[in-house]
Amino acid sequence: MPKGSGTPLQPTSPGGARCEGLPAPGVIIDGSLDKTVLADDVGSEEDLYEDFRSSNHRYGHPGGGGEQLAINELISDGSVVYAEALWDHVTMDDQELGFKAGDVIEVMDATNKEWWWGRILDSEGWFPASFVRLRVNQDEPMDDYPLKVEDGKEEDASSTARRYGVGQTTKDQMRTNVINEIISTERDYIKHLKDICEGYIKQCRKRADMFTEEQLKTIFGNIEDIYRCQKKFVKALEKKFNKDFPHLSEVGSCFLEHQTEFQIYSEYCNNHPNACMELSRLTKASKYVYFFEACRLLQKMIDISLDGFLLTPVQKICKYPLQLAELLKYTNPQHRDFKDVEAALNAMKNVARLINERKRRLENIDKIAQWQSSIEDWEGEDVLVKSSELIYSGELTKISQPQAKSQQRMFFLFDHQLVCCKKDLLRRDILYYKSRINMDNMEIVDVEDGKDKDFNINVKNAFKLHCRDTEEVHLFCAKKPEQKQRWLKAFENERKQVQLDQETCFSITEVQKKQAMLNANKQHQSGKPKTITRPYYDFLMRQKHPTLPANLPQQQVFMLAEPKRKPSNFWQNISRLTPFRK
Repeated sequence: MPKGSGTPLQPTSPGGARCEGLPAPGVIIDGSLDKTVLADDVGSEEDLYEDFRSSNHRYGHPGGGGEQLAINELISDGSVVYAEALWDHVTMDDQELGFKAGDVIEVMDATNKEWWWGRILDSEGWFPASFVRLRVNQDEPMDDYPLKVEDGKEEDASSTARRYGVGQTTKDQMRTNVINEIISTERDYIKHLKDICEGYIKQCRKRADMFTEEQLKTIFGNIEDIYRCQKKFVKALEKKFNKDFPHLSEVGSCFLEHQTEFQIYSEYCNNHPNACMELSRLTKASKYVYFFEACRLLQKMIDISLDGFLLTPVQKICKYPLQLAELLKYTNPQHRDFKDVEAALNAMKNVARLINERKRRLENIDKIAQWQSSIEDWEGEDVLVKSSELIYSGELTKISQPQAKSQQRMFFLFDHQLVCCKKDLLRRDILYYKSRINMDNMEIVDVEDGKDKDFNINVKNAFKLHCRDTEEVHLFCAKKPEQKQRWLKAFENERKQVQLDQETCFSITEVQKKQAMLNANKQHQSGKPKTITRPYYDFLMRQKHPTLPANLPQQQVFMLAEPKRKPSNFWQNISRLTPFRK
């Protein structure tokens, strides 16, 4: 190994156990039940998070051993091999290579299946192989391929071919390569989804003594829906594929026609961390390790653990924009497919952005749960029952009827509800719950400065919330005109958010809500500081690898582009969760 010190750690078998030959006890082959499974107890909920952090699952690169061997042969022959990043790789270790999604990395060593050594400009380091996709056309990472201008002269095709190590340099050949990759990877992906549905889910459903439907939903999410959609998509691609002249294939329209269906990946990506946690819990019992391995062997699937298989849909939705960007690069503007590919690229980028946004919303429920756990004297249902986004927060004067009594209160505007809290007289960082308003029945009324006829008092910087059902009216006053305008804009954004969630069918599952509140309450009861924590991201950031990184962070890869942030106090940074600054 030319880099770092020490010898690469060899990958362990899935789940830390190997099972060769006949299927393990518990797998149903002919419909009969084998009851000779081991009676291990599943670990407690208290140990789950720590076990998840210290888990040692490792998976091979999706390309498998053959692709890895080919990469090393190319590198040994002196060829330059490039890969494109699927996700951001944020690292605090100087021996790891950090990059952002879409960056081009020169692969310098792929001897180890899981951690490769690469270079970006003057930086070198280890990076997880599953974070990248090999470029189809192994040319220089240039904007204009294949001709390079030096001293005003263009290289001829033969010299360019020698420099890039490719047989042909025409855009048609390059486009053929990308088209072939799109078609072949789609076929492989369909086979992969089929194996999961028939090799794992089908067997699990036969074992009602081991799995509940709720557990299967948590582990596999909506992967069966994805399988059905992808089968339709690959059929559409096959129809557009020109076998005789692949570069003439017009596949852009297929992506455009199915862009709405691709949004179902959002639900899967949101659920993926829960799947990893549930698998970590179950595989503490060896009978589940043997069962999952037997499923893999029975289906004759490649040697990757179930965790690795379940990561593939997350990777797939990230690959589409990269594939389409490369396809567009080698598509002439005069090509009949050019406009559709261009539109498809934008469409798939939008899908990725939507998934990113939904993932951010999912992260927010942990923050909201922790916020609620810090509020004293909370009454009624949890805020997560109706809400999943903090729109705005700030201090207002609330005027109540019939005596027109004024009170200084802190207000937190979530989607669907406005929560009212009171500050402690001595400790201003402590809040007490007072009330909440259902925003679904409210109408926002801008009030002019002067005497208000409903409350019979003079007001300034005021607005009202009028309930359409009960005719109840709430009067609020801000300190400054700009603060009032921010609140009015926030109420407008709250309604837009609710409407968008309805249109995109966004929802947080009951399991996710309960887990968020459970985590927040445990942290609150343990006396730990009330901070916003991000367990999956923190786990990744805390890894320190003196030589080759020992653990692959694939389990934690559920953000498509995770920014680098440090945990911070929720109260001090509440404004960072809102679109406005006070």
